Amino acid sequence: MQTPSATVLHLRGAAGMDAIYRKVGWRLLPLLMLCYAVACLDRLNLGYAQRQMQASLAFGDAVYAWGAALFFAGCCLCQLPANLLLEKIGARKTLLRMMLGWGLASAAAAFVRTPFELYLLRFAQGVFEAGFYPGVILYLTWWYPAARRARVYAVFGSAALLAAAGAGPLSEA
Repeated sequence: MQTPSATVLHLRGAAGMDAIYRKVGWRLLPLLMLCYAVACLDRLNLGYAQRQMQASLAFGDAVYAWGAALFFAGCCLCQLPANLLLEKIGARKTLLRMMLGWGLASAAAAFVRTPFELYLLRFAQGVFEAGFYPGVILYLTWWYPAARRARVYAVFGSAALLAAAGAGPLSEA
């Protein structure tokens, strides 16, 4: 039976560093990619939900355009403060708060009855989601050296492509 110190001694050199970063990647990236895919689905879902919501709520196209615009206004206003908060109190706490807030705002969208409620919730979703992508990028810079970051960013960013490919079938169901 090997002791933990024997395992650490065995992981010296380039092969050992590859094994360490592979293990870190398998612990961090699947969850981060899932969260980013959900965020991308949330952005795309308003367009798919528009047809059903128009039938039941009688909102015009301008209401959805304003909802989308307010989402991105919330994102733009809060990206910098969210990342300053991330650096100040830590990635786990900040990313958790962001995801809980945006999840609650997304769930509350099921109860929208007026255009104002849609505007308020889309703005709130933008505020909560604002620092997620840049926050994850900052978080990954803490785990990976510069020579490995491009590959990790590419793997993380592929979650957006997977979400876009799955958005139609998931949203139309």
